[in-house]
Amino acid sequence: MFSHGNSLNAHAFPPTLNKPIQRAVDDPGTFLIGEHPLMQRVTALVRRVAVTDATVLITGESGTGKEVVARMIHSLSPRANSPLLPINCAAIPHELLESELFGHTRGAAHAARAGMFQLANGGTIFLDEIGEIPLTLQPKLLRVLQDGEVRPVGADHAIAVNARVIAATNKDLTKETELGTFREDLFYRLQVIPLHLPPLRSRRSDIPLLVSHFLERANRKYGTTAKISHEANVYLWEYDWPGNIRELENVVERLVVLCEDNHIGLADLPANIASFASDKKTPQPSLSNKDLDLHAALRNFEERLIDEALRLSDGNKAMAARMLKLKRTTLVAKLRNRSLRKEQDEDAWNCAQP
Repeated sequence: MFSHGNSLNAHAFPPTLNKPIQRAVDDPGTFLIGEHPLMQRVTALVRRVAVTDATVLITGESGTGKEVVARMIHSLSPRANSPLLPINCAAIPHELLESELFGHTRGAAHAARAGMFQLANGGTIFLDEIGEIPLTLQPKLLRVLQDGEVRPVGADHAIAVNARVIAATNKDLTKETELGTFREDLFYRLQVIPLHLPPLRSRRSDIPLLVSHFLERANRKYGTTAKISHEANVYLWEYDWPGNIRELENVVERLVVLCEDNHIGLADLPANIASFASDKKTPQPSLSNKDLDLHAALRNFEERLIDEALRLSDGNKAMAARMLKLKRTTLVAKLRNRSLRKEQDEDAWNCAQP
């Protein structure tokens, strides 16, 4: 396990790039990747609840894989041969969501139409972004969970349905109930089985596995053989991924498309990832630090830029000097002076030892 605050260190990078990907089922759209204990617990819980009909509420930040988990639960359930119907409650206008979910009867302007709960009969309905469902519809959804019945728009009687409900949200529904924007009784009905997905930054040791998987998939998609350098992988590992797995997947695909000669190095990384990792490696000086030495801070900043230029140029001093707008001889002199300072510091430390 690797802590959040580790500095860039090639030797500390987890050697898991070639470990097998953990697949739950054969369907490539329905598996979890991860060997972190947090994900092991998620996988174990998924397997336990999949064989039941219990309602599941999946929570977690955007991009953590909530729909993947819903599909995994369905695929491992006795309902696997029946449909899984996903519906994004945030993507459908509120005035249309009721008929989308529960259907409507034949009227003067339209034909009768079955709702998603009727279409999912015998299978599973996945209500994504459940926190966006309007208060006016929440009692009808509660009735489905309590009685297994839906009343289509315009109907004078209810229809029995048999669909398992899996819901997901990136909202804190406890707070929503306190604010009065989400019914408390519906919240408790939904979270019979609560399942929380951790953000990617909390299971950082799984990033190499995910990078390897997305790299393989992008190479198959574009007919390429791109590879990521070890140092670029370290930067990907250090980044906090606010968009979680979805962001990582998109970045890896972009790198495969844009890299030259099928080689992905530091120069190919997006600027936000490169600068984030560099900032973690070298903390920024602050005037709140009473021991701040301006000369030392400037020297450290200069050394950091030189190191970055050498990385981006794969050690080519002439190219690094051009990046820094320096003469090659000036860069070589700076490197020699830094080496001498290190030797002097080591000699001083050795002399101070008893």
